[in-house]
Amino acid sequence: MNYAHPEYLISADELAADLGGRRILDATVIFAPTPDGGFSVESGLARFNEGHIPGAQFLDLINDASDPSSDLGFTLPTVAQLQALFRRLGISNDTEVVVYSRDLIALATRAWWLLHYCGHEHVRVLDGGLEAWQAGGHLLSQDSASYPPGDFTANPNPSLFADRNEVLAAIGDAKVRTVFSLSPNDYAGEGDFSMGRKGHIPGSVNLFFADLLEDGCFKKAAALREALGAKGLLSVPKVINYCAVGVTATVDAFACLLCGQENVALYDGSLAEWARDDSLPMETGPSGPQR
Repeated sequence: MNYAHPEYLISADELAADLGGRRILDATVIFAPTPDGGFSVESGLARFNEGHIPGAQFLDLINDASDPSSDLGFTLPTVAQLQALFRRLGISNDTEVVVYSRDLIALATRAWWLLHYCGHEHVRVLDGGLEAWQAGGHLLSQDSASYPPGDFTANPNPSLFADRNEVLAAIGDAKVRTVFSLSPNDYAGEGDFSMGRKGHIPGSVNLFFADLLEDGCFKKAAALREALGAKGLLSVPKVINYCAVGVTATVDAFACLLCGQENVALYDGSLAEWARDDSLPMETGPSGPQR
């Protein structure tokens, strides 16, 4: 059994065999826990400068690929901002793009989601990230790369994002499955994690993003379909994914698309937006039987 969309992934060996002509983007961000149960974020540029895939450029998800007017973090910017960013990185509509990150593949899937949202049809996630690249014996570079500006023209697909009103309307709707991608403890409201209130959006199911991975890579197609199918994500008409700030949820969302669920949206505000509004419902407790 193969993925429905194997073209969304690329292995380290396949990339190493043909680096030329591609635009390779390192989307690393450094996360660190904070005493209040949240986390801080820091640009991964310093880590990028320590060593990266030859020819790669740094994609700054924090400062360049997020809405500068939002205090939620990683919020979708305007299409014009994304189009200008991708052009600066030397990307055109026919450019082959590979995105990767270190430590957390969700940063690569977040970058992929932004390009996919803008209508780019030739973007792939490096399966296993920088760790897989190094494990394959491939060398790193500290050289800076620059390319002539591209002429990418965005053709956005708004259905790939959901807002809070759509998520609120999905509560109790059997045709929509809302999925929380953080750990079972975070879902249950146990432990230290909090975005202001603990727990999850009522009616949502829990599929921990790490359970879709094996040794940092996406599970093989049969195992991935089994994990998604157990939550009903391949049979329900629509899936909405959320997490804390719209990053790890892109792993679940990407996996759904990879396996052929075409009606998938990311709740970009996630709990950063939802939990701060006391008028919006939240509940605690473990995940129960799937409806």
